[in-house]
Amino acid sequence: MFQKLVAVEKLNLTEQANAEFQKRAKEYVFYDDIPAREEEVIRRAQDADGILVNITTQITANIIKACPKLRYIGMCCSLYDENSASVDIRCAREQGITVYGVRDYGDAGVAEYVVCELTALLHGFHGKRFGERPLELTGIPVGIIGMGATGQVVARALKFFGADVRYYSRSRKPEIEEKGIAYLSLEELLSKSICICCCLNKFVTILNEAEFQTLGNHKILFNTGLTPACDLDVLKKWLAHGDNYYFCDSLMALGEESLQELESVSCYGGYSGATYQAVERLTQKVLDNMDRFLGTERESL
Repeated sequence: MFQKLVAVEKLNLTEQANAEFQKRAKEYVFYDDIPAREEEVIRRAQDADGILVNITTQITANIIKACPKLRYIGMCCSLYDENSASVDIRCAREQGITVYGVRDYGDAGVAEYVVCELTALLHGFHGKRFGERPLELTGIPVGIIGMGATGQVVARALKFFGADVRYYSRSRKPEIEEKGIAYLSLEELLSKSICICCCLNKFVTILNEAEFQTLGNHKILFNTGLTPACDLDVLKKWLAHGDNYYFCDSLMALGEESLQELESVSCYGGYSGATYQAVERLTQKVLDNMDRFLGTERESL
């Protein structure tokens, strides 16, 4: 059991989550806002032995070192690798602090978002239409950049509707290729696809000037990641051509709110992976992580 567990920022979990956290701590404190400064995070967390964080607040080395009792950081959001994490995991490890994050809870909603928006654009359901005639997904060449959990769900959904799905990632995925989804080099993928879906981790930028030149025009680009996957200045020039389309769900993924003013940009300002079902899955995984940590501690006594 934690002596003091603190949710240092607003957590997008179920209404029952706080009651469950209370059972696992002698004292549980939660905040329903986003701390504006590092100093405020330290004030909230400095006497806690466990803290919970969402995606918004960065838990830096300064914060970690200012919390001498801290032994557990629970990320109530995705943790894919140390470089893209909102927690300085290297510093936490050096201080003997356990960090657990969550994976694979909101991917289904992201896939539905891509299918919904792409289908609407191809058919012209909402006024804007990609081509002169309505198009089905059948046979449309779609390239997926990044074949992690989200990329795989998006790929399966598009293939189900008959799209010609190919992919590029840092490592080959034989299990994906066995399902008829071909691997291409990034250059081939960009040049041969009508639609590109970037399914990458935070802070990974893969599309720069050369990549947009290879991609060319009269194309559709999706970013399903949490931060922009492309150079925003180059993106603006690409969109200025007039027949290119860009989709992302959140303002964080968009990068610049001014992009919303462009007719060829669609960003509704939410998180397509934050469905009711996804929040239920996320909450349970956060609780499972806490129980795993507490159980490990008991075993080591």
